[in-house]
Amino acid sequence: MNIVSYLVKRFLRFDKEQPFIFLSALLAFSGIALGVMVLIIAMALMNGFDNEFKKKLTVMNYPMTIQPKFYATCDTALLEQLRQKFPDLSFSPYVTSAVLSRSGDQMEGGYLFGVDFAQEAKVNRIVAEGLRGGIPKNFEVMVGKSLKEEFQLDSGEKLTYIFTQMEPGGLALTPKIKRFNVVSTFNSGLSAYDKGFSYTSLSALQRILGIPENLYDGIHVHSANPEADIGRVAAALPDTVSIRGWWEDNGNFFAALKMEKMSLFIVLMLIILIAAINIISSLLMTVMNRRSEIALLISLGASKQEVKKIFLVLGIVIGLLGITTGAILGFLGMWILGTFDIISLPADVYPTSTLPLDLSVVDFFSIITGAFVIVLLSAWYPAKKASEVDVLTVLRNE
Repeated sequence: MNIVSYLVKRFLRFDKEQPFIFLSALLAFSGIALGVMVLIIAMALMNGFDNEFKKKLTVMNYPMTIQPKFYATCDTALLEQLRQKFPDLSFSPYVTSAVLSRSGDQMEGGYLFGVDFAQEAKVNRIVAEGLRGGIPKNFEVMVGKSLKEEFQLDSGEKLTYIFTQMEPGGLALTPKIKRFNVVSTFNSGLSAYDKGFSYTSLSALQRILGIPENLYDGIHVHSANPEADIGRVAAALPDTVSIRGWWEDNGNFFAALKMEKMSLFIVLMLIILIAAINIISSLLMTVMNRRSEIALLISLGASKQEVKKIFLVLGIVIGLLGITTGAILGFLGMWILGTFDIISLPADVYPTSTLPLDLSVVDFFSIITGAFVIVLLSAWYPAKKASEVDVLTVLRNE
């Protein structure tokens, strides 16, 4: 073992007679460090953006939603039954209608929700924050920030909603039209939701749509862990209603993000693979340059396993130094990108101007393990060639 460590240290030194060997090892070290650094930052960015999208989608899509099947309805009896059986969850009944919002000559399509604001505030923190500006009552409405800015509305102004429901008007059927007073504004951070969603009182929209007070279009459910709770809630529901989680409506989107993340990991891992080729070339050149020394070592009693171990350890040392340096640089880059406003993000999409970074433990160890395996395989072949040096031929010729 002393021979192995002594020769590894010696072979790592700069050789004036063969500077290209040292340069090749330095390039291998730099390439592995760069690859690990880029992989760590890239995986952290992918996880950060995934988490930001999940937060946004969870807020406006609700963790779970109970909806009736076919022409059935949700009623007060079902709502009270669920509240008694699941006191740890929050339930908010709603009715909804597709509408066109109009202000002057401007129009925007979307949905108008009728909710009990006291209950809705428990399941939607964005609505709860918007209620600080005022609680909508009969024929008053809470609109999104983007819609308010687009229509240039002030609090107390009128906003006209055109419903898809029809009512008799003269000789033809005309859509229902109702004007609401704008009393408050919510800001979800996503302009599509801020333009498309509006909230009014449950009783007001039930009256407009002709829905009895004890019937609803659905029930929003808040849970800290919806993936685990959806099963037990579904088991307590009658056959006339169903429940779905927010992730079920966005399954294709997150599947695409997962595939993109995996593809990025594989592509960036190729950087480490290319750098590992420099390890192979550097070790092979070292073996060719040290053939006489290797032959002399074997003739003096060193075993082929010891010779193989020398070059295997040499390659592993170069690789581990690169992996360690890359990990340090990766975490340093994450800290810089997460602390300083280097890259500007659109304010209407993200709540912060700095990049969202979140490196999971699984991703970190996957990067380190993958890089180490590549380094180990790269060092194995030159080590094997070193142990196969023909002692007699080398000593006879050199």
